[in-house]
Amino acid sequence: MSQRSPKAIILISTDEQRRDTLGIYGCEAIDTPNIDRIGKMGACFDNAYAVSPWCLPSRCSILSGCYPHTHGAYSNFRKALMTPDRPTLYSVAKEAGYTASHFGKCHFEPVKYGSFSPDFTSERPETKEYYLSLGMDHLALQDDKNVSIWQYDDYSRELDEAGYLAAYRKEAWNRKDGSVFIFPGPKEWHPDAWVGKKATQYIENWDREKPLFMWVSFSGPHYPIDPPKEYLDRVRTDRLPPMEYREGEWGLNDRIHYSSYNGNGGIDGCGYNESGACAAYDDEYWARMRQHYLANMALIDDQVGNVLQAAENAFGDDTLVIYTSDHGDMLGNHKLWGKNNCGYDEVLKVPFLMKKPGETDQAKRIGQRTQSIDILPTVIETIGLEMPELDGSPISKTIEDGGYEYALAEGEGFFCLSDDRYKYIRAADRNTGEPIYEFFDMENDPGCYRNAIKDPECQEAINRMQNALIDTMMGRLLP
Repeated sequence: MSQRSPKAIILISTDEQRRDTLGIYGCEAIDTPNIDRIGKMGACFDNAYAVSPWCLPSRCSILSGCYPHTHGAYSNFRKALMTPDRPTLYSVAKEAGYTASHFGKCHFEPVKYGSFSPDFTSERPETKEYYLSLGMDHLALQDDKNVSIWQYDDYSRELDEAGYLAAYRKEAWNRKDGSVFIFPGPKEWHPDAWVGKKATQYIENWDREKPLFMWVSFSGPHYPIDPPKEYLDRVRTDRLPPMEYREGEWGLNDRIHYSSYNGNGGIDGCGYNESGACAAYDDEYWARMRQHYLANMALIDDQVGNVLQAAENAFGDDTLVIYTSDHGDMLGNHKLWGKNNCGYDEVLKVPFLMKKPGETDQAKRIGQRTQSIDILPTVIETIGLEMPELDGSPISKTIEDGGYEYALAEGEGFFCLSDDRYKYIRAADRNTGEPIYEFFDMENDPGCYRNAIKDPECQEAINRMQNALIDTMMGRLLP
C-alpha cells in the first residue's frame, strides 16, 4: 500500500440500471440524493459505456479491466470462466495490502438456465468456491434475484430461515405477472436491502486502521422488478418520461429485434408472456413496470446512503467511491424490455459517478467517452501498483487522451461499435442463426428507428466502423 493510497476503496454497482433513473442525469420521477451526492462531490460522467449488454461479460470486464474477447468470459449461457491468475479488483487490492470484500451479486460464471425447478432451491456450493478463487477475502453472496431463488446462496439461506423464501420463489416463477410484483416480505428482507445491510455492518465493525476494498453489488433493478410496497409511493408517476417508440418501426424484418417485438424473439421480455412478443404488453403494463423499477431504485438509493454514511464515519473522506451499472434496460423504449442483443444507448450508456479522496464539492461533468474496462486500471493507479497489460486505462489517462474514439460492446454472437454519431451492430438471428447487421446515423436518426445498413450514402462510414472493429480485435493477435 503506497502512502497516497486511500484507507478505503468502495465500488458500488447496480444491475440493469438505466442512467436516466438518477436525479443527476435528469430523472424527476424519484429522488436519488445519496447516489447523486457521489457525482456532486466528485465527477459525473456523461459518456460512460458498458462493454456488454449481458451481465456476465460486463461484470467480468469490470473485474478484470479487459474486453470479453480478452478475458474469455464471453457468454451468459455457455461455460466461460476466468482463470484465477488474471489480475482482478480483488487480487490487486490484496497485493496492495487491502482486505478484498464483496457483497451481493457476482455472476462471474454462467448460470445453469433451464435446470432449476419452481418447487425447490438447489445446492451448488462450487459457485461460491469459484468466486472466492478470484481473490476475495470475504464474500456475502446474493447472486442475482432469480439465481438466489434457483440455487442457495448466503442471502437465500437467511431468507429461508426467516420464512420468506418459498413465497419469493413462487412469485418469481409466476410468468403471468410479467416479472413485475410486490416483494412478498418485509422490506428489510428484499435482496437489495440485505446487500446494503451486510455491507454497512461490515464497515461498522471494521478495524479502521486497516485498508479496505469492497464491491457492493446490488442485483436490482434487474428483473424480477419487485420493490417492497411502501416504495411505490416514492415514485411520482406523473413525471415518468414518455416511452420512445415509433409506430410501425417493427414492420420490416431487417432489424435485430424484429422477432423480439413480433414474437419468438430473444430479448428478455419475450419469455414472460405466452405470445413471446413484446408487442403483447399494453400501456398499463409498461406504466406498472416502470413504476416498480424506479421504486426499486429508491430502495437502492437508501441503501447506498447507509453504506456511504458508514464509510464516512469509519474513514472520513479518505475513500475512493465509484458508482456504476453493468448495463441498462430498454424499459419500454421501442416497445422492448430487457437488454439481450441490444446496441441501444438505453442499454450500453450507463451511470458512472466517482468521488476521489478529499473531494467535497467538485461537481465536475466529464464528457469524454469512457468504458467500464477503466475501473480496474483506475484502482491500480490509485493504490500505486505497477500497471499490468489491460485493455482499459486509468480514467485520468482516458480523459487526458480525449476519451475512446469508439465504444465497443460484445457478447456471444454480438458486437456494437459506436462513436456517438454512428452505431454499427451485429447479432445472430434467433431462429436461423444468420447474422443481422444494423447501422444507425444518430445525427439524422437519434432514436435509432431506421436501419441504414444498405444506404449508399452510409457505406463510407460503415467501412470505417468495420475497419475500427478489425483493428480492435487484431490487437489481441500476433502482428
